[in-house]
Amino acid sequence: MGRVMPGMKRKIYDSLLLWKTTSRGASAILVEGARRVGKSYIVEEFARNEYDSYLLINFRKTPDEVKSWFDLYLEDIDKLLLNLQLRYNTQLTPRRSVIIFDEVQACPRAREAIKFLVEDGRFDYIETGSLISIKKNVKGIVIPSEEDKLEMSPMDFEEFLWAMNNKMLMPYIRDCFERGVPLGQAMHRKVMDLFRLYMVIGGMPQSILAYCDTKDFQQVEATKRRILNLYRNDIAQYADSLENKVTAIFEGIPGQLQKHEKRFNLASLSKDARMRDYDIAFLWLADARIINCCYNTTQPNIGLKLNEERTTVKCYMNDTGLLISHSFDEKGRVPIEIYQKLILGKLETNEGMLVENIVAQMLHVAGHKLYFFSKYSDTNAEERMEIDFLIAKSKITSRHNISPIEVKSSTRYTMTSLRKCIGKYAPYLSTPYVLHDGDVEIKDGITFLPLYMAELL
Repeated sequence: MGRVMPGMKRKIYDSLLLWKTTSRGASAILVEGARRVGKSYIVEEFARNEYDSYLLINFRKTPDEVKSWFDLYLEDIDKLLLNLQLRYNTQLTPRRSVIIFDEVQACPRAREAIKFLVEDGRFDYIETGSLISIKKNVKGIVIPSEEDKLEMSPMDFEEFLWAMNNKMLMPYIRDCFERGVPLGQAMHRKVMDLFRLYMVIGGMPQSILAYCDTKDFQQVEATKRRILNLYRNDIAQYADSLENKVTAIFEGIPGQLQKHEKRFNLASLSKDARMRDYDIAFLWLADARIINCCYNTTQPNIGLKLNEERTTVKCYMNDTGLLISHSFDEKGRVPIEIYQKLILGKLETNEGMLVENIVAQMLHVAGHKLYFFSKYSDTNAEERMEIDFLIAKSKITSRHNISPIEVKSSTRYTMTSLRKCIGKYAPYLSTPYVLHDGDVEIKDGITFLPLYMAELL
């Protein structure tokens, strides 16, 4: 994935450590995520630090001869492992070494071989992959049950702060969140400035590295543009018969998100378009981890998925920094003035879509499935409401399980829908939240939180 900042700390490292100590060779681990999210780097760093030796096979680069061994020698694991050690000039030690199958989607038979390699028990196995469940990458193979999975997302705000060499700020933010107390005006403004910087750079490690190396937004922009072009190339290469529909959705995301309601209107792609014709194309982009889909749920009650209405969807980019480069590129790149206005909070027209996108991104990283709540009535205004996000409590009780979340990008806003929702569905609801530009405040039964606390929910 190119050069990555030395010491770039990622939370997934601790998850890998937990897998190693609890699995003890009984399962392999698959780290999946979007292209350029940092999978290869973190897995190799983990192997280097936590094992006596490791062997890395990048299936995007490895010759066909090596790939063929996973067909030829599945019944002779000794021969397969000896060939790999000789080919990569690496001696492995039983129970103290790991083999990495990098970009394993490029060799489906190697993924299938995991079952037999884990049964053999000599070494640990880590796989990385993008587009891992795309049809052509699983065709004709049996997915091993001995495979645990970890999803790797773009760097969250805390990881961004670590990259900025700031390890003190997030524990303080977390403490204020848990106690429900404001940070105070000066500290809140400082954190909001950093949060806006995070929003425009995004969470892709190479974008953050470009900023840390150069402090030049043109370099950041060039990095993000290369990633977007990589996604377009992947669509052309892997989407097969879906290519036109996937491309139409991908290119249409900025236009759909800048609308007031932000839900994806298929009629903008074709007057005869129906969700049943495009559903698989949305799933393709979600499987590639390029987008986060947010579906409408018809009741703000336990089992949000049971009330899911899949014909109505909001389509957020997996990384808000990439969304900025995707949205404001009239001349092939985002003007530096756009970056300056975003950092200062002075881009008024399109800021709502960026703020809602980053909240969706942070909620997804925090482990939430994304749902919104929309209710319409021709006859009763009190029944009409639109709630940006709904999240469930981790421990379900008989009542009060769902938190409605409204996202506000400006300092002047109304909360009409949220108040209607509280009035009508109070027995279903846990804490209602407003995520906004201001500090922590609890007022009239509503908890107001700064945007940068979204990942703590």
